[in-house]
Amino acid sequence: MLEKMDKKFDPEEVIEEFEMLTKDAERVQRETLQKILEENGRTEYLQKWGLNGRTDPGSFKACIPLVTHKDLEPYILRIVAGDASPILTGKRITTISLSSGTSQGKPKFVPFNDELVDSTMQIYKTSFAFRNREFPIANGKALQFIYSSKQFKTEGGLEARTATTNVYNSLQFKNTMKAMQTPCCSPDEVIFGPDFQQSLYCHLLSGLIYWDEIHVVSSTFAHSIVYAFRTFEQVWEELCSDIREGVLTSRITAPSIRTAMSKLLKPNPELADTIYKKCSRLSNWYGLIPELFPNAKYIYGIMTGTMEPYLKKLRHYSGELPLLSGDYGSSEGWIGSNVNPKLPPELATYAVLPNIGYFEFIPLRDNVEAQKHDKPVGLTEVKVGEEYEIIVTNFAGLYRYRLGDVVKVTGFHNSTPELKFVCRSNLLLTINIDKNTEKDLQLAVEAAAKLLAEEKLEVVDFTSHVDLSTDPGHYVIFWEMSGDAGEELLEECCNCLDRSFVDAGYVSSRKVKAIGALELRVVRRGTFQKILVHYVGMGAAVSQFKTPRCVGLNNSSVLQILCSNVVRSYFSTAFC
Repeated sequence: MLEKMDKKFDPEEVIEEFEMLTKDAERVQRETLQKILEENGRTEYLQKWGLNGRTDPGSFKACIPLVTHKDLEPYILRIVAGDASPILTGKRITTISLSSGTSQGKPKFVPFNDELVDSTMQIYKTSFAFRNREFPIANGKALQFIYSSKQFKTEGGLEARTATTNVYNSLQFKNTMKAMQTPCCSPDEVIFGPDFQQSLYCHLLSGLIYWDEIHVVSSTFAHSIVYAFRTFEQVWEELCSDIREGVLTSRITAPSIRTAMSKLLKPNPELADTIYKKCSRLSNWYGLIPELFPNAKYIYGIMTGTMEPYLKKLRHYSGELPLLSGDYGSSEGWIGSNVNPKLPPELATYAVLPNIGYFEFIPLRDNVEAQKHDKPVGLTEVKVGEEYEIIVTNFAGLYRYRLGDVVKVTGFHNSTPELKFVCRSNLLLTINIDKNTEKDLQLAVEAAAKLLAEEKLEVVDFTSHVDLSTDPGHYVIFWEMSGDAGEELLEECCNCLDRSFVDAGYVSSRKVKAIGALELRVVRRGTFQKILVHYVGMGAAVSQFKTPRCVGLNNSSVLQILCSNVVRSYFSTAFC
């Protein structure tokens, strides 16, 4: 799919190729589907549905059903167990990606292959080319808060790790970063270190050592960047001491990391004094990132969806530095590039690359009955202003796979649509006739958090739970805050949360007491870090971590962490 990148990476050539691909997206989609089906037509899965070697979109849609991960799981588990027959793909799958596991409480197994690495590099190159037009960088380094996950071999001998770790492990990733003149400033031993807290500390230290060469600060998700600089607030004096003495702190115990960092770290009292003075004169850490890295051009990472709540804090650390939202994809593969980097993250859109997979879209309507009869439409058949659920067919054995994401079509780049992420398609909060999504929860928390801002307090992180142990059931919102708030203020916040769910089904249910009073539970500082540590222990990578915005009973371990750390609880009186 993608030629190996050489050292003469030309952004304008990449843009030219992208323009060519998107001018006739329908033709490219047909060719892409044909290639996928020709490569995999003899697989057990495709033969089961009677495709019989046909590769046209009409036959494909008529024969192959829409599926979820649950439908494909029996096939994937056979691959995981070592069955080498052509089950989902013509070529044998040797690597498995693990999803973050934050939605369902446990990671999903997803097939991974070289074609997915190729498409990842194509996405990276495309978005970089458009970014570099607006924010040119040259011969710098990137402070990348990226981490590997725990890796293991499945019972069938396959390598299993997160999708991001699969990418970081590839030679193509390193070559691409070098070609784009933004190699990671941290040694590989830090990225692949056995303890993420030690790796995080050394990412920060590496960035400070190369302070004048850092042109980009990035991570997969915005949460990781915010988490890193919250950590910096706690350890900055220790970092200064390391730089002053040229000796790594005893908190770093991993031999591989200590050896790698000792090669970088030399006594530099002048740099240590400079960093100390800069940190000492900052007001509440505002503008920390450009203060530490004056040649940084922008902050980069996925900032949409679950990441939007971290934007306020990220802007606080970033000062005047632009925030550029990363590309759109999932553990199952990539979908689109951000080719409009000047848009703020809240308005970020993604142009679908028509050659990295075959895409269909299920129209979403308010009328549920009408929606049942709507057939999926093709990539070029979507309409501006409409919302859709995405269906993906890729080169790694997923066919008509419901990704579970809802997107809105905001326009077209040539003939390929530009998508805005809206939410996950599954409802987060519902008890009666109420329908509240992740976005509705976020807006409610933002409204209530404004009351805290008047007292110079902030919501560090949050999640929710539907408590059906009471009759009627009620919403529970868990908050971790940056400091202590008074009883009266928290009662007001609780009422504000309840009133801010404006869904008609929720409001009417609350009024007739079909849904009980919303409960706000304040948890101890560090509770959400315990949740992060829990997921990392399950094999998630820190840079891929997403706080689960709704914790169900199936996610009992996380629910236990939350409930055992509650320090105060309030019930709304908004509808009394």
